[in-house]
Parts: sequence; C-alpha cells; structure tokens
Amino acid sequence: MTRSGHDYLASLRDGREIWLDGERVGDVTSHPAFRNTAASIARLYDLAHDSAHTPVLTQGGVHRAYAIPRSYEDLVARREAYKVWAEASFGFLGRTPDYMAGGAAGFAALPALFRTESYDGSAAALAYHRRLAEGDLYPTFTLTNPQTDRTRSASEQEEDDLVVRVVAEKDGGIVVRGAKMIGTAAVFGNEVIVGTIEPLAPQDVDHAVCFSVPVGTPGLRFLSRTSYEARARSVFDNPLSSRFDENDALLVCDDVFVPWERVLTYRNVDVSFRMWWQTPAYLNFVHQAATRFWTKLEFLTGVAILITKANNTYELPPVTQAIGRLLGKVAQAKAFVLAAEASYEEVDGGRGGVAPGKDISYAQRIMAGELYPRAVQEVKLLAGGGLIQLPASGEDLLHPEIGPLVRKYIRSPGTPAEDRVKLLKLAWDALGSEFAGRHEQYERFYHGAPHVHLMQQAWEGGAPACEALARACLDGYGLERTR
Repeated sequence: MTRSGHDYLASLRDGREIWLDGERVGDVTSHPAFRNTAASIARLYDLAHDSAHTPVLTQGGVHRAYAIPRSYEDLVARREAYKVWAEASFGFLGRTPDYMAGGAAGFAALPALFRTESYDGSAAALAYHRRLAEGDLYPTFTLTNPQTDRTRSASEQEEDDLVVRVVAEKDGGIVVRGAKMIGTAAVFGNEVIVGTIEPLAPQDVDHAVCFSVPVGTPGLRFLSRTSYEARARSVFDNPLSSRFDENDALLVCDDVFVPWERVLTYRNVDVSFRMWWQTPAYLNFVHQAATRFWTKLEFLTGVAILITKANNTYELPPVTQAIGRLLGKVAQAKAFVLAAEASYEEVDGGRGGVAPGKDISYAQRIMAGELYPRAVQEVKLLAGGGLIQLPASGEDLLHPEIGPLVRKYIRSPGTPAEDRVKLLKLAWDALGSEFAGRHEQYERFYHGAPHVHLMQQAWEGGAPACEALARACLDGYGLERTR
C-alpha cells in the first residue's frame, strides 16, 4: 500500500549521515536546509495515498510508476500519473520517487539481462523492484563517476579510491569504497542505487558493480551542496527555492558492506552498462522526465503571460509573437511525450510489456537541453528590468513608512504592488536566482553530456531509415537517364 506523507517523513529519521556547511545534519525533516522540500515530497505521497488523485497515481495498491506497462493505454495512464506529481512542484522537483521507480520497473521487465555465467543478479533485480513497490519507498541513485581525470579509466585511479569499487568479498556480500556523483535528491530518499551509466573500460571489473542500499547504511556519507532552501528569505520572497530545492550530494562509500541480495551486477563491465540501456529502465526515465519538462515549460510560459498582462504589454504584436514562440515550445515538449508513447516498442517480444519508443525518447533529451535555456531567455526578455528593481523582501510592503512608497511606485494598471512584487519574485526565483542557475545547468545535463546524446542518437536514433530513404532516391536514376 502507498504511504502517507507522515509515514514518509518518519522514514527519513534513520540516522543517515548528511553533511552541510561543515556540520552533520541531525534530521532532514526539521533542518532549515531541507525541511520544506521534505514536506513538499511528503505532499506527493499524500496525493497518492488519499486524495482525489489516488486513482490516477496508483494501480493495484502501489504507485503506477512501479507497474510494468503492457499496452499503449498503460503508458498513457503512467504519464497521467507523472503529470500529477510534476504539476505539484511546477516541474522543479526533477528526481521525485516516480523517476527511479520507472527504472526499477524497467529492470523487472527484463530480469534475464542480469543473469551471467559468473553472477546471477536477476533475483536481486526483481527483489529490488518488489521491495520498492511494496514499501512505497523513495529510490534515488548515483551513477556518475567524480570529475577527476576523465582521460584515465576508473581502474587507473584506484590509488586514491576515487571511484566506487569492490575492495573485499565476504560470504554474505561485498565491501565497497569510493565516491559517486551527482546524488540529486539522495538526502531525501530511502534507498540509493549505486552503479555506472557510462561505459567502463574492460579492465574496470572492480568498478563494474551495481547495488542498492538504505540511505542510512553505516559507512555511507552524503556531502550536500549549498542549500538554496536555507538561503531563502520566505515563501513570498523565494516561492520555488524555499520549497522545491531537491539538493544534490556527493556520495562517499567508506568500506560499506552490501549483502549479496542487494547486488544487481558484479564484476561484469558489459552488464553494468547494458542494464540501463537494454532494459526499459532508461526509456522509463525519459518518459517521466519528458512529462516533467513539458510541465515546467507550461509553468514558465504561464509566468510570461502573467508578467506581460501585469505590464499591460500582452497585446503588443512583438509580445504576442514571443508568447506564441513559448507556446510552440510547450507544444513541442508535449509532442515528444505523446510521440514516444505512440511509437512504443515491445520488450522481449512482449513478455516484458512495452516501453516508449527509443528514437523519440533519445531525441527528447537533446531537445530539452537545447530548448530550456532559450525558453528562459525568452521569458527574461519579456520581464525586462522589473526583475531587477524589486524590494529586498516582503517586509518592505509591511513597513509603515516604506510600504506606502512600494505600493505607489511598484505597481501597474490593474495590478496592485503586492501582487506585482509577488509575481516578479516568483519569476526571479525561476529565471535569475542561484536556484534558477542551477536549474538551467541541470536541464542542460539532465541525462548526461550533450556530446554523448548526439553520438548515441547517431548510433541508435533511426539513422538506417534516413539513409535508406536517401539511397532509394539515388538508386532510382543513373547516368543513362541524364537526357
């Protein structure tokens, strides 16, 4: 059964080791750097547990993201569930529990991939999916190696234990040591899956491991980046960063013991990489992410419309055209979601259900990384200098001397000063704050580096069909037909 928000918050008080500003965080549910975002995530659980949205968000007593889709209709139903949660954070919580839930469902759709001659992780992959679904857990992940020397393989950096690797094998499991980045929302999760989504060199067998352990496991340390929530003045002054800062953390494993039943891949470079790409896991990631991205563009476009109406510029032809461009971007983002669903592919001949279409899904990540900065720039241009000249905080509006000045000079026809300030502070938090800068970089690299996306699209994104069409034209005529 699904959990309530209260149950979710209680699960975070497990002694996890989170570090911020040189201090260990005692309780993320009450710490000023994390508590509001934890409460926002708890609200997502409440929406699924007992609300008017429960029928959309759940199937058979579990969150719909954990269900393996068997048809086009199932994909649509899953997207509708993704949309509810995405709208609850206006698209600014990127790694909500349904993201990795889709990945776990992808593993369960093709467990045979985890079975090799040297190690059989199929049971662990199925148990991972079942454990998360039945416990309604929040799964997070760290899959990227630290940015140290990218000219050397992981095994060539072992002298400093930089990258997570197996350092010992015991009867009951393995011992791992090293680091991974970027653990987005990891501090709010229940379990963290540690693996590698990037290719490993053949000699990197000690690093070719994937496992999932509780966030509170002894030896796990999470080094948090700056908290934008902690720096927020109030919800009025920082309406997004004060409530939806999902945080990012560096994961450090200090001789962490991992039981065998939690090890999905072991000392196999090939399977540790293919588990993401040749099961539906990655395609499920994109399905959730594309739905969230579409929602986020809807939000930004809505902000643009409200600003231009408040400025009384909405009906000016250049402004109307700019709004049209933004609405076109929203429709483009939506089209990728719908097209990926409509071009669904069977998994393992249908035995593993269906997954969103690969070529559309791969193209979406290219589109999103390029489109988001342009959309942000478009809204900034529409907002103009109003984003810069804002009261320091809502306290100015409440002050008996300063308040009347703010109300007199920071207003527009039909929009009182308080409403105008509130709107522009929302826009600044989304477009120009440090929180906003993180989101622009985040969307650029949401599914990895662009050069990787482009190369993979060239390899797997439908190039043969394009080439065949052009070749058919060439084959249709020759030199003998020049007259």
